[in-house]
Amino acid sequence: MAQETELVNFPDGGYRYLKGVYQYSGGVAAQPGHAIDRVLFARPMTLTEGFKAIASHLASIGRPLAALCACELRSPAPFSEDGFDAFNRRYADTLETWGLVRGDRNPVARTNVCPQYDKPREPVLYAFSYTVPADSRRGSFIIAGGAEVRGGVEGYAARTVRHGDTSASALREKLRYVVELMEGRLKALGYGWADAIATSAYTVHDIGALIGPEIVARGAAAGGLTWHLARPPVEGLEFEMDVRGPAREIVL
Repeated sequence: MAQETELVNFPDGGYRYLKGVYQYSGGVAAQPGHAIDRVLFARPMTLTEGFKAIASHLASIGRPLAALCACELRSPAPFSEDGFDAFNRRYADTLETWGLVRGDRNPVARTNVCPQYDKPREPVLYAFSYTVPADSRRGSFIIAGGAEVRGGVEGYAARTVRHGDTSASALREKLRYVVELMEGRLKALGYGWADAIATSAYTVHDIGALIGPEIVARGAAAGGLTWHLARPPVEGLEFEMDVRGPAREIVL
């Protein structure tokens, strides 16, 4: 199973990250002397409005744009592969302008899912995280959203666990893959499930019977589990998770 294992320091932002793809990293963790704060927008904003709000908030607390370490998005519906690539390039343009994306390296973690109900009319920013100077012994981190798609250069269908199959056994296999993916990212950043403040699952399928044996019994819900009725951002994917352990959570 392919997992991000290359850990990169990003001193300009005060954090380290797991090298992922050009549109996002696999996860971030605050470096010594820093902590991660997460901000939830009381009203999700369009990408243009949201990035302006992020820049304004960071400026108001004396933090550079480089302190941005994670974004959480909501999209109207899953993209085709080509549509997802076009969206990612538009999204990454702002981060490149801000000096965060450098070549194929993007330090900013991301979750992008598609709500089953109350869908936005266009992709919106739901929440974001950033670093602040702090003497935190506990440490803080954000694990990027991940679905049941393996790494590689083939199309999504060829890399997806049990692609096109939503039977009970397929959902179990998909969920198990994603839980292990999250666990691998946590470990690579120096953390474990016991450090998690919140674990989120995103799927429109009934995973009720799987939560106990596949998530809770594994210790993967130490901070509880939030199940969002939402789909991963690419057509054909059925299950996604993310994990976080910020120092503070704020509503803006």
